[in-house]
Amino acid sequence: MIYLDNAATTIHKPQAVIDAVVSAMNSLGNSGRGASDASLDASRVIFEARQKLASLFHCRADHVVFTCNATEALNIAISGLFSKGDHIISTDLEHNSVLRPLYRLQESGVDVSFLPANRTGNIDYDDFDRLLQKNTRAVVCTHASNLTGTVTDVHKIGEFCQKHGLLFVLDASQAAGSFPVDMERDHIDVLCFTGHKAMLGPQGTGGLCVREGVSIRPFKVGGTGVQSHLKQQPEQMPTKLEAGTLNAHGIAGLSAAVDFLQEIGINNIRRKEEALTKRFYEGVKDIDGVTVYGDFSCERAPIVSLNIRDYPSSAVSDELMQHYGIATRSGAHCAPRLHEALGTDEQGAVRFSFGYFNTNEEIDAAICAVEEIAK
Repeated sequence: MIYLDNAATTIHKPQAVIDAVVSAMNSLGNSGRGASDASLDASRVIFEARQKLASLFHCRADHVVFTCNATEALNIAISGLFSKGDHIISTDLEHNSVLRPLYRLQESGVDVSFLPANRTGNIDYDDFDRLLQKNTRAVVCTHASNLTGTVTDVHKIGEFCQKHGLLFVLDASQAAGSFPVDMERDHIDVLCFTGHKAMLGPQGTGGLCVREGVSIRPFKVGGTGVQSHLKQQPEQMPTKLEAGTLNAHGIAGLSAAVDFLQEIGINNIRRKEEALTKRFYEGVKDIDGVTVYGDFSCERAPIVSLNIRDYPSSAVSDELMQHYGIATRSGAHCAPRLHEALGTDEQGAVRFSFGYFNTNEEIDAAICAVEEIAK
């Protein structure tokens, strides 16, 4: 199989990640639930992972909160920061992991405005000033679109938020691991990430990094292993947002994945993925009957979405898998507003997404497959 669905999850993991998970499953107990070596070892693994992620994203280690994925992290942030009467600015580029929590807030009296995207999947940053209101509390947006690969200008958005005293909540699901992310430099208050995509970690891992001084109401409450007689969730971070047993086995793998990213270098990973993306785009963009979506004149995530004539995207994706052994993603990609902007809400799109372990030979095979299907 030629796996080109890395925006959904990366299948090819560094061997060190696999080894770390296996070792953890053979040895780790429950962190914070006892004084045995197994329990203490789990605590050490989790603590070291927090430190590595804090260094990677430039935040405090005790403000790195582990979750099972970016969706949970975004739900924690969005539901725990805002109340009736607040106004939030977001964009048409968002995944449902942002959209649905925002829509739920709208039902409880929170006002939400969306920056429109144009036919190329870009937004106009002047719209931030146009949408600003007296009760605006935050900007909640993606770092990179999972449909077109459009990369937002995170620094510009962060400066806008700092200028107007707004919170900045960033969905880094498609960026973390492929792009340098610096919370301090870009004035990010809450960074939400997943471990199983470009970060090359296991599924079931992710988290949010919270700037010191930002208070989030707990999304869930329960066992913490500390202050067990309190009726309320403990206030100290990260315990405040981490009720229940953590996925120490997965976190061990994520910790090994961060080591791999640091060893190879995020910028080196970025350059390879960029070259693969460009190679595929240049190979398919002029094929008769192929429509490619997005703006390829600027920096972008390693994603190319396209359609072939008027064929249903699901049929094309099935053909790629059944006859060429190429894994892609078709349909709406949990990004309904952007599909409406692109005019693909009925047909959907076939998404090719590339990762560090893909090869030029795989890209060339995918180009040939698209050309044959188009003919």
